[in-house]
Amino acid sequence: MLSKKNLNPQQLSALTALALSIPIAVGIYIFKPVWWIGLVSFAVIFLGSFGLIQFALQTFIYRKIKLIYKLIYQTKASKREEFYYKNILPQKSIDEVREDVEAWAEQRKKEIEILQQNEVFRKEFLQNLSHELKTPIFSIQGYVDTLLNGALHNPEVNTKFLQSTARNVERLVNLVDDLDEISKLESGEQQLYFQHFIIQDLLKDVYDSLYIRTKEKDIKLTIKKGCEFPLTVYADKEKIRQVLINFVDNAIKYGKNNGTIEASFYNVDGKNVLIEISDDGAGISEEHLPRIFERFYRTDLARSRKGGGSGLGLSICKHIIEAHHQAVHVRSKIDVGSTFGFSLPAGK
Repeated sequence: MLSKKNLNPQQLSALTALALSIPIAVGIYIFKPVWWIGLVSFAVIFLGSFGLIQFALQTFIYRKIKLIYKLIYQTKASKREEFYYKNILPQKSIDEVREDVEAWAEQRKKEIEILQQNEVFRKEFLQNLSHELKTPIFSIQGYVDTLLNGALHNPEVNTKFLQSTARNVERLVNLVDDLDEISKLESGEQQLYFQHFIIQDLLKDVYDSLYIRTKEKDIKLTIKKGCEFPLTVYADKEKIRQVLINFVDNAIKYGKNNGTIEASFYNVDGKNVLIEISDDGAGISEEHLPRIFERFYRTDLARSRKGGGSGLGLSICKHIIEAHHQAVHVRSKIDVGSTFGFSLPAGK
């Protein structure tokens, strides 16, 4: 069935010509009732009106459509585009042109949505960055003002305030260093030094380096039973050390006292190795999981900032793993615990 909404120029021309030729041919037949005269009249009128209407549609409507195409693509027509306008475009039906325009509109709609999302992320990033910078800066300013107003000559106070100032300066330096590292990872400027190494040995080094922190909360560091068999990976060892330190440190920070942190390793398909760090802490709400690797994103603002850190650790981990052309993931359940994992290319 023909739909008025979906008529192409040929169909529209034929229907219009038919509407004109039938009553005229019938009129001629009534005036002179000779069947062949009526038939010839119908054919001549139909073909003539069809050709005229088709010419008018091609000439005037497609001239407007050509302007629409130029407006859509906002370019000065090249020779290739001129050929398209002269030869291809006139052969397109109104439906095909409509589909082109709708596809263009849909593409622009998606681009606008992406720009709006990026604008939201940009605003959030600037707000978070401003907060992260203001907190240590205001602390430093307060300590310095207090020292200048007389506390400098008090040996019991000045040393304490200078130490606090030094800690806040160190926090600022770490923040800038983390931002610089993310920038280099995103731009591809950060060079990776690939080598073959056993991932379990690296994890044991990380466990040893965080031993004092685990003793403070009586947390047990383990490797899952059945995952002790040495697995070789091919990656930047120091960058992966950084990822493991971040994941284990987070597990310690948000894990419960007398809890357990467990690492597991799996040879997935002979080409990749899956590494996971699990804890039995408070867990993370499902609503936070999609954004957990964003810069400065914190699930518990008060506790996170009290615990220190730049708020960029997980984001750096994500970028490091993506620089290895691998993926990072997280799963968590409230009051059960969280698991952070990533994959690496298998070594020889």
